[in-house]
Order: sequence, then structure tokens, then C-alpha cells
Amino acid sequence: MTLIKWALIFLAISLVAGLFGFTGISAASADVAKFLFYVFIIIFVVLLILALTIFKN
Repeated sequence: MTLIKWALIFLAISLVAGLFGFTGISAASADVAKFLFYVFIIIFVVLLILALTIFKN
């Protein structure tokens, strides 16, 4: 849950920075948010597959 929370925080920073015209900061924080979100999804899928294979036995 920590990764998704940090991704949402960086998304909020990106939106606020974009609203005030700081496009460089907005783009950088959006990239960080995307990266953290994808890492969260990958970890979720790996753990889901592991859980399904362990419970099959």
C-alpha cells in the first residue's frame, strides 16, 4: 500500500505544479508517479500468481 500511496502523492504534486505552470516539476513528478504505479502493479501481479499457485497445492 505504500507504493500506491506515494504514487498518488506524486500525482497530486504533478497536478498542482502543472496548475501553477511549473511544467518541468510537473513532468518529473508525473514520471515518478507512473514508475511507482507500474512497480506496484508488477509486485501485485507477482504476488497474486504466487498466491494462486501456493493455494492450488
